[in-house]
Amino acid sequence: MKFFLDTANIEEIKRINGLGLVDGVTTNPTIIAREGRDFETVIKEICALVEGPVSAEVISLETDGMVNEAREIAQWADNIVVKIPMTEAGLAAVHILNKVGIKTNVTLIFSVAQGLMAAKAGATYISPFVGRLDDIGVSGINLVVELRQVLDKYGLKSEIIAASIRNIEHVEATALAGSHIATIPGSLFPKLWTHPLTDNGIAQFMMDWAEFSK
Repeated sequence: MKFFLDTANIEEIKRINGLGLVDGVTTNPTIIAREGRDFETVIKEICALVEGPVSAEVISLETDGMVNEAREIAQWADNIVVKIPMTEAGLAAVHILNKVGIKTNVTLIFSVAQGLMAAKAGATYISPFVGRLDDIGVSGINLVVELRQVLDKYGLKSEIIAASIRNIEHVEATALAGSHIATIPGSLFPKLWTHPLTDNGIAQFMMDWAEFSK
């Protein structure tokens, strides 16, 4: 499973990318706004740092506006993916953009039907929101499982980006569920490579070595 880093913080990207763990980056208007910097500047910096796909979201809610924004954003770097909301207008935009070779990531997917529509429209990626479904008592992991079954059964080319990942259990479960990608907040990454027993083991090794070296 690929790991995308869900952030627009340049230092965070540099740190985790330096571990060889970043296959791509996803952003959204909220994440960009937190940085307090120009949208285009930030996206271009991220694209220069990572080799994989970088998702940048449109603001317009109308098809023509989405398409126009997407055409402009796609010119910023070769690894840009344009993030499009899961709406009728969004599906129309994805269909148009797919025809001209602009990659898209359809976001805010909460059902198999929505994921299927996005894949049929030509989305490069579809993003089910695992955590937000769990918040309302619906299994986000089960949605990932079912979306993967549908994509495989009908030979659809879209890849699943498990989004709204909140904890280690989400990461592990989406991997087991067959998600192609998980997009993970920078704050969660360190929890993925640490474990209390690992820390205890290292501490014990150091104590044993200190005793042996006396």
